[in-house]
Amino acid sequence: MATETRDYLLRQLDTAWMLTQYHLDGLATEECLWRPAHVGLHVHRAADSRWRADWPEHEGYDIGPPSIAWLTWHVGFWWSMALDHSFGAATLAREDVTWPGDAEGVREWLGRLHGSWRAALEALTDDDLRAPERTRWPIQDRPFADVVAWANLELMKNAAEIGYARFLYAVRAR
Repeated sequence: MATETRDYLLRQLDTAWMLTQYHLDGLATEECLWRPAHVGLHVHRAADSRWRADWPEHEGYDIGPPSIAWLTWHVGFWWSMALDHSFGAATLAREDVTWPGDAEGVREWLGRLHGSWRAALEALTDDDLRAPERTRWPIQDRPFADVVAWANLELMKNAAEIGYARFLYAVRAR
């Protein structure tokens, strides 16, 4: 069973996950809910007590920087979607994904998603990664390896954004 491509992708995932864990370790709920600017993507407690995330209508710089809560929701959102659409019923929608409400919940949630994603990928062969059958979100009609590579990049990008926001929080004006 050929697994060279899978093994490269898993090593990339491991590197991105190490950076993510570094920035999640010691993360406090206050940091998550802090807003680095007066505008920017954030989470809000809805009438049903669930934490809902803002959704941008565009990706221009004028929307402002996201909060750590939003960034961690975003990781959970795209990972939940990728898992459901690649290995599940493909019925999950953005509105179904809510933020856990605190930093400990974030670590648990993202840790579960990472474990599920990694386990699913470990079961694949390189032939599976070359095939498009699992490629339903966020792209279609491409080899599934493209989704895995995209997820690795997205995780690394989001981890870097969380880290940058933590730096800003640490030196904020009190």
